[in-house]
Amino acid sequence: MTSHTAVVLLSGGLDSCVAAAVAREAGDLALLHVNYGQRTSARELSAFEQIANYYGVERKLTVDVDHLRHIGGSSLIDPSLQIPDGAEEVAEVAVPTTYVPFRNGNLLAIAVAWAEALRATAVYIGAHEQESLYPDCTAAFFEAFGEAVSAGTAMKPAITIETPLLSLDKGGIVRLGAELKAPLHLTWSCYQSDEVPCGRCHSCELRRGGFVDAGLPDPAAAPSAPPPGAA
Repeated sequence: MTSHTAVVLLSGGLDSCVAAAVAREAGDLALLHVNYGQRTSARELSAFEQIANYYGVERKLTVDVDHLRHIGGSSLIDPSLQIPDGAEEVAEVAVPTTYVPFRNGNLLAIAVAWAEALRATAVYIGAHEQESLYPDCTAAFFEAFGEAVSAGTAMKPAITIETPLLSLDKGGIVRLGAELKAPLHLTWSCYQSDEVPCGRCHSCELRRGGFVDAGLPDPAAAPSAPPPGAA
């Protein structure tokens, strides 16, 4: 086991794929995928496996955390709640319904535990603060979590929480991924469809805007949203 192994939280989405590409520049990868009852869990798992195969990563771990689905509180995991279109989500005054309560805290805890078992030096997460509406995607959150890791784990020096995309917008993430030759064509972003991207949810809209800003074609482009009133 190399001293420069990093555990990467890899959902199969665009951001986590680019985070994995960044981590790969620094050392070996151990890829962690967490199923928490999200609507597109099967499609995200498929993307995870394809990205792992692309990089030839053998250290892989898939974890099911069904308790988040039972806790609920998010339209990503509760089918009785409607996932808002992108404009509706941004317009919400409070935290949007797609926020899964303390999801990143749960996922990072698992990643840190595995990192400690592997004697890995870092955990990478593809969160970005600039366009996020979620409280667990902020610099303050990751700084506080890093302090908890330092206090609550046996490894010295402590496992670091790496957030290489935190200050980037989606266009910057796409450009970085292209520079690192990340397999963006294998990623999945849609919140609610696991066959054809809906093109309307906030994640689809951010992805589309990111590729436009980067001046690059999206290899897995979502269709344009239908006009108002269309069937």
